[in-house]
Amino acid sequence: MPEEEENVVINMGAPEWVVTFGDLMSLLLCFFVLLLSFSETDKAKYKEVAGSLAKAFGVQYVSKRMQPPKGISIVAKDFDQELVPTKKREEFIVMANRKKEAERIAAEKRKEVGERLKREIEESLRNMPGGEEIGDLIHVNVGENEVTIQLMGETTFDSGKAEIKQEMLPLLKKIGIVLQEQTGDIIVMGHTDNVPIVGGRFKTNLALSMARAASVADFLINVTHIKPERVSTMGFGEYRPIETNDTPEGRQRNRRVEIKLKSSPVE
Repeated sequence: MPEEEENVVINMGAPEWVVTFGDLMSLLLCFFVLLLSFSETDKAKYKEVAGSLAKAFGVQYVSKRMQPPKGISIVAKDFDQELVPTKKREEFIVMANRKKEAERIAAEKRKEVGERLKREIEESLRNMPGGEEIGDLIHVNVGENEVTIQLMGETTFDSGKAEIKQEMLPLLKKIGIVLQEQTGDIIVMGHTDNVPIVGGRFKTNLALSMARAASVADFLINVTHIKPERVSTMGFGEYRPIETNDTPEGRQRNRRVEIKLKSSPVE
């Protein structure tokens, strides 16, 4: 019989001592990590490291990361995480209440100015020849952020002209005195109806409305001494009607000059 061949065992992979060596390295690594974590007094960081180690060793525990609380003193040992947010909320509430109160006071002041303007206009109309006839064409409206005085029809100007009527000067002066005592910007706006201009100084209704607004603004600045930087003018011609232009009454209301007192912004 042929001589039996000797069986040769070939070991595959790394030597067996490598496994033991790997376990030793892992234990050493865990040991030094623990030493490092124990050397820190930060409780939050310790919990985070402990959670990571537990997960590494197969324990399915997730440690919620905690943000280190910030104290108001370097001496304080106990910190309140809600302290800073609570203070911010309280400051926000205080500021909001202050702004609300300031807005309430501003609204009351606008109402007071509107009532005063109404009284001044009524008094001037009583002393003006034909004042009762134009009383329905002069209005004072108190809005959310402004007080508007509307002078409609031919109350302030003759047809096609931009010169203020002499009988309206005392009324405009009283209006200007009230406005001069207030704060906020003043906008003078001119409007017309849609009837085309034939002849005369002005070629279009837009030009006429601008000239009328400029005349009123000039009076407020030079006669009642309102600061020029507070006053601005606008002319809209027939492009912003408040009534239909198909009736004489509507056209009369569309021919108007508006004086707006804008409220100062509440901070």
